[in-house]
Amino acid sequence: MADVANQLDPPALHDRALAGWYRGRPTSVEAGDDLDSILLAQHFCNFNLWNLEDEARRTDVDDGFIARIKRAIDRWNQKRNDLIERIDETLLAQLADVDTSRADQHSETAGQMIDRLSILSLKIWHMGQVAARPGDDALAAECAAKVVVLQAQRADLGACLQRLLDDFRAGRRFFKVYRQFKAYNDPRLNPALRRGR
Repeated sequence: MADVANQLDPPALHDRALAGWYRGRPTSVEAGDDLDSILLAQHFCNFNLWNLEDEARRTDVDDGFIARIKRAIDRWNQKRNDLIERIDETLLAQLADVDTSRADQHSETAGQMIDRLSILSLKIWHMGQVAARPGDDALAAECAAKVVVLQAQRADLGACLQRLLDDFRAGRRFFKVYRQFKAYNDPRLNPALRRGR
């Protein structure tokens, strides 16, 4: 069995990816069979969602532009949720030999925690960019202080993820894959989409 708990470092992976993606934005990041590539593909969804959410708040464009952005957000969010589930499936496959018959269930999955770490990495990156931007010392100081808080929050969450994986490997705690079953993209389940057909 792979030593998952000692190999996984999502914040470092996320930060390295952001540094590269903001230098030269890739058109796609696809998940392979290995866990790191799945984490990167999931992080790329959040990267795209972050930038689309910024665009969705513009007031200098027509409603058609906003509608296209909102539809793109919907597609990326579906992919993001699918990849959270895939992270959990991959981790659980790597931990399949662990006896969890006496373990307590954890309320949040590792994939959900990794998703939150991804979002925190984006917050740290963007807040850090504003903190380093010249021209408004007060805003820079405010954002630098927020970066410190966000880094502490990410470290706390990363430690919680590490404990969950350590506890899983020791048979003390486990998580399951929780299917999101997003209905809004499926015309069979969303009555508004059925009306439009």
